[in-house]
Parts: sequence; structure tokens; C-alpha cells
Amino acid sequence: MSKSATPLAFTETAHNHAHCIGQALEKAVGLCQQRGVRLTPLRHQVLKLIWQSHKPLGAYTILKNLHNEQQRRVAPPTVYRALDFLLAQGLIHRLASLNAFIGCWHPDAPHIGQFLICEGCGNAAEFDAPLINADMVQHAQQLGFRVEKQTIELKGQCAQCQQQPSIANLETNEC
Repeated sequence: MSKSATPLAFTETAHNHAHCIGQALEKAVGLCQQRGVRLTPLRHQVLKLIWQSHKPLGAYTILKNLHNEQQRRVAPPTVYRALDFLLAQGLIHRLASLNAFIGCWHPDAPHIGQFLICEGCGNAAEFDAPLINADMVQHAQQLGFRVEKQTIELKGQCAQCQQQPSIANLETNEC
């Protein structure tokens, strides 16, 4: 993702989310073919569910949604195997603090996961700040530490949620 890319979950203008889903699925199919790995129907369906909104989904929510769509029971290990595959292929990211998953905007290029997570609406967005990554890795190396994985999660309030009066403010009559 380029530095100038705006995380769509937090833009004020509406966008065609169906296009986001279609583009992500199309890219996933192409990458899996290119890599010689199988994007099974179940893996495809799990990826599609993850892309349904900008809110990260937990494994059990995915499991429940699969059950509702397929009208049959899907075992939890099956969903976890699908998630492991999607993670290994870089098609999704895991947000550790939420124990949930979100679609990756650039699965064709290895990158560090950096995320904005709104605690108001629950939306999350991937962004890219390569200078922060380089600085963190450099400091780690100076301490003799080899970074193998890195995910940065910033929690706060998106612009739209900042405009909403909070329950705490309403209770104290502060706005």
C-alpha cells in the first residue's frame, strides 16, 4: 500500500464495497493459481466472508456465517485450517488484540501489517508507514534482536465516531 493510500474504512465518501470484495477475490484466485496452491471453495467462501465489511471477524463469527450460508455444520478445525491457509498466502491479516481477521489489500507484496482500529464502530483499516517499520527493525537489530513478525495495531476513534456524542458525555451532560 502506498503512503498516500487512504484506508477506505475511514473515508467519509461512500465507496462500492462490492467492488472491494470482487477485486480481493479475483486477486486471490490469480495469486493462488500463480503460486500453485488451491483456493478451495471453502477457503474462497471464508475469504469472501472476511471481506464482507471493514470490521474484523473472529473465527466463531465466520463459523456461524458459514453455517447460515451453507445450511450445514462446518467443524471449527475446518475453519481454522482455511484461516491458516489464507494467512500463509498473505490474503488476510490477524489482528491479535481482537483475535480476528481482516482482508489484506496487497497480498501480492510481502509487507508489515499496520492497522487503525476504531473502538467506536469496530471498523479497521490497513495502512503503510515504511519509515516506522525500518526504525523499529533498526532498533531491534541494535539490541541484537531479529524481528520475524511485526504487526502494529493503533486503537482509537475514527473521524465519524469522534463526531458522535459518547454515552459517557451524555450521562454527565458534557458534549
